[in-house]
Amino acid sequence: MPRPMVTDSSKAPRAVRHGVARVISKLGLASRTQATAWVLAGRVRVNGSVVRDPEFPVRQGVDQLHVDDATATAVERVVLILNKPRGLVTTRQDERGRATVYQCLSDADLPWLAPVGRLDKASEGLLLFCNDPEWAARLTDPDTGPDKTYHVQIDRLPDAAMLAALARGALVDGERLKFKSASCLRTGQRNGWLEITLDEGRNRQIRRVFEAHGLVVLRLVRVKIGALALGKLPKGKWRRLSAAEIATL
Repeated sequence: MPRPMVTDSSKAPRAVRHGVARVISKLGLASRTQATAWVLAGRVRVNGSVVRDPEFPVRQGVDQLHVDDATATAVERVVLILNKPRGLVTTRQDERGRATVYQCLSDADLPWLAPVGRLDKASEGLLLFCNDPEWAARLTDPDTGPDKTYHVQIDRLPDAAMLAALARGALVDGERLKFKSASCLRTGQRNGWLEITLDEGRNRQIRRVFEAHGLVVLRLVRVKIGALALGKLPKGKWRRLSAAEIATL
């Protein structure tokens, strides 16, 4: 007769614990900063008890978590694409009182959403918003995220020597900055448009390389992230991405 199997409870897998503010953010309910504010305000309960420490350890999927009177559960992933106009900063609140990209979403009934990466105030084009911080982190990670394509208008006509110099990148403030590719799109009488592809995203990367080569950027428009193109989405308008579009990213 076979012996009954005996399990060692000490070797049973344990639920991973994370700080309660991080768990709320991972569920897609708020940013880490907003979740921290909720905790400090006494709006969060774990297993029936109010906690006021944002780092209070919580076992996601095991402990009961409430914000106000609502059970904190993961929300459906929502991803938006916005055609960002020039002149808006990519943040929810600006300490200098400047207009932000959220004014483009102000009339919509949407869950909490955060920008996926950034476009600086003078830049335009494709900007994503999402309520899934982990997904957004993978998308912006140079090792896991897709390439990003930009169209850049400069103050002169490009030539082969210029494109070769841009392809080599530049050493700026001790940092080596490079493009994945640089090519000419079209030219006019006095200036031209270039297509730049990045496989990493550093602060003002394109502008800094162009400045290092003495070039003035007149317009900078992000037109594609991976296979997702801005297309004909009007400036200042947004739409939800389909599940198929999200999958391509």
